[in-house]
Amino acid sequence: MAGIYIHIPFCYTRCIYCDFHSGTDMSLQSRYIDAVCAELDMRIDEIQSQPIHTLYIGGGTPSQLAPEALSRLFTHLSKYIAWGECREITIECNPDDLSESYIAHLRTLPINRISIGIQSFDDKDLHFLRRRHSAQAALDAIARCQAAGYNNISIDLIYGLPNQTLEAWDRNIDVALSTGIQHLSAYALIYEEGTALMKLKEQGLVQECNDELSLSMYSRLIDRLEEAGLHRYEISNFALPHYEAQHNSSYWNDTHYLGLGAAAHSYNGVTRRYNPADTRAYIESLEQGSCCYEEEQLTELDRYNDMLLTRLRTRKGIDEANITTHFSTALINYMYRMAQPHIQCGNMEQVDGYLRITRQGLFISDTIISDLFAVE
Repeated sequence: MAGIYIHIPFCYTRCIYCDFHSGTDMSLQSRYIDAVCAELDMRIDEIQSQPIHTLYIGGGTPSQLAPEALSRLFTHLSKYIAWGECREITIECNPDDLSESYIAHLRTLPINRISIGIQSFDDKDLHFLRRRHSAQAALDAIARCQAAGYNNISIDLIYGLPNQTLEAWDRNIDVALSTGIQHLSAYALIYEEGTALMKLKEQGLVQECNDELSLSMYSRLIDRLEEAGLHRYEISNFALPHYEAQHNSSYWNDTHYLGLGAAAHSYNGVTRRYNPADTRAYIESLEQGSCCYEEEQLTELDRYNDMLLTRLRTRKGIDEANITTHFSTALINYMYRMAQPHIQCGNMEQVDGYLRITRQGLFISDTIISDLFAVE
């Protein structure tokens, strides 16, 4: 099986923390959709006619697409996707875009999963992050989606904001759980180079949340969600049983996927391709009849390091039987040798044929993964 990811690089405004490729020039929408459709025609063979089981439309803000543009995109996708066989069809949306009329249009399409970028249920936090919606607007958007028949809804939250307290984070979790959502993704606030947030930090206008408080927030999140039945299946992702994000899981389990649009990535097991993070250049290239991606042929070492980076983020971890068919004995022995100190101190474990990071080790997962990396 395979998946398709489509990047929609349009936002009404830029959030203070965001370093994803996006822009606010909505005049490019129609040409952009034409370009994505053209790229799909040119590149569909890259996933070797495998059945498409997941489709993910991310951004940016896909819900900034006009209904006509979204319908045109799905009409073209129908040439290659048997919707009855496509298990998960996700679109990312902002709460303020999810009006009754917009949701009604989404219901005319085969979309069966909505991912809502809420980030906080605290109006002060939302104002700081330069989000356009209020906490109440977010709740209303969830309720409208549920009333329209969507029963696979995910929301995003951010923790570790400047001046955020553990009690305030608890209230966010309370509100999230009260909505009856099936999936939640939660991320610690990261100060990325080139963002407005980083500039505020450099100017001394904001101060990062300290590590101890951030870890307490993450620990509280795990405990509260597990108690409510949303299990952690990846470091930042929690779901009710059978509601794990199937498309995102493909990034962690070696499923092949085709990435369309500016800044999108693709993977077919041996090659990664990267589209330019330049919307206008992407459009002009496709209008001239050519793709302009960069390509990287993956060595065994690349694939090994990618495997560590993805599998060890998951709760299951590394399938010890499976890796013997993909990597040399020397590389596998190296992995176990480097993992041994972490196993001995309780940060990793071997359970039911899987090597994984423990709950204790989650808090230093980046260090553990780095320790197991191999270099030439």
